[in-house]
Amino acid sequence: MVFYLPETLEGASTLEEMTPRQIVAELDKHVVGQSEAKRAVAIALRNRVRRQKLSEELAEEVLPKNIIMIGPTGVGKTEIARRLARLTNSPFLKVEASRFTEVGYVGRDVESMVRDLVEIAIDMVREERVNEVADKAEQNAEERVLDLLLPPPAPKTRSTGVEEIAATAGDGAATDNLERTREKLRAQLREGKLDDRQVEVDVRERSFPAFEVISSQGIEEMDINIKDILPGLFGQRTKKRRMRVAEAMDYLIQEEENRLIDMEQVTRAAVERVEQNGIIFLDEVDKIAGRERGHGPDVSREGVQRDILPIVEGTTVNTRHGMVRTDHVLFIAAGAFHVSKPSDLIPELQGRFPIRVELQSLSVEDFIRILKEPQSALVKQYTALLETEGIKLSFTDDALEELARFAATVNEQTENIGARRLHTIMEKLLDEVSFEGPDLKKKNVKVDAAYVKERLADIVKNQDLSRYIL
Repeated sequence: MVFYLPETLEGASTLEEMTPRQIVAELDKHVVGQSEAKRAVAIALRNRVRRQKLSEELAEEVLPKNIIMIGPTGVGKTEIARRLARLTNSPFLKVEASRFTEVGYVGRDVESMVRDLVEIAIDMVREERVNEVADKAEQNAEERVLDLLLPPPAPKTRSTGVEEIAATAGDGAATDNLERTREKLRAQLREGKLDDRQVEVDVRERSFPAFEVISSQGIEEMDINIKDILPGLFGQRTKKRRMRVAEAMDYLIQEEENRLIDMEQVTRAAVERVEQNGIIFLDEVDKIAGRERGHGPDVSREGVQRDILPIVEGTTVNTRHGMVRTDHVLFIAAGAFHVSKPSDLIPELQGRFPIRVELQSLSVEDFIRILKEPQSALVKQYTALLETEGIKLSFTDDALEELARFAATVNEQTENIGARRLHTIMEKLLDEVSFEGPDLKKKNVKVDAAYVKERLADIVKNQDLSRYIL
């Protein structure tokens, strides 16, 4: 599937033609500020496109320039990586590094991140293939439903001679009549007039459930199915089931999609996409930063780093869909690094993240822009939500400035959770309107600076209360 860019990007019709500046412009629509981090990921993306234009031998040697993002929570680290993946139509997985130690020294097998990424890629490619065959699947399903509503006549054996000629003429007239009836039913089906009629559909019985396999690395969801192991023993068993025509259409469309899609081809394409375009966002990497001290959790931290190292360096991971190489998967690590520093990571792992960018804490001006500028800004979200009940919610500029100041103040006085503070503040600000909304007689609600102060001033002043509410 070719990914077409929005019309705002003049001169760039496909993803391969996007310049780093245009990539940053796309990210600016969703993430405020953090230009240095955006530049870094834009260059990394552009280098991928450049690499694909090299000769096969040289392209194999060009490794991705992995990135470490350093900054407090809520400043846009995850959002930049997620939006980048959507922009490139790449398989994307966000995983917390701390999950590999959350059960002690063992933790979860680090290779599971690659297996999860493959599953995500398969879902992506399958969805693309479904979109390609959607019209054909719907046509086939429609024909099958019409066969259920109007079964075709059984073929008859005729004798030779004059009787056969007469029978043939009669069959022709019956066929024309059947076709006319079928077309009438088709029109009614498309108009939804037959949705509540009952039909009998052959439904495939569910196969034996998948079960887990305990590997040497721990319990991994290998999803091995008995039917896959012994396909001849368990055939395609079906049973009759009565359902409404509307339900039958949905079921048969899914069945036809599965029939039209070659899952082996989907799997091969997904594995290739992971190997060439996969992105793994390794969050909370600062939680595993630490050198071995001989006892305590430090041993576990360094052990996890050493387990992650070969995945980042480039290795071959065994998945249920075949072997997957991670040499050209882009890794973006992120962490607040309040207590530790990137230099606390083992040297081998540091060397695999050559690009380091520091994200800045959000200012009052950044909060104002976050409330107004992004395509799905909070103000737009709440306005649209309440508009579903006829409430016209409007924010003045001074109200947005006051909200931004409140968010910055609470972040300074309590824990700094970045832009996430705006969610809690907006919920508290609009609590009354959201609750009373359906019963309000006045459907026009204007939120100005005075309204914001009235709702939030007491909470911000009371330090103990704000810690729990905001």
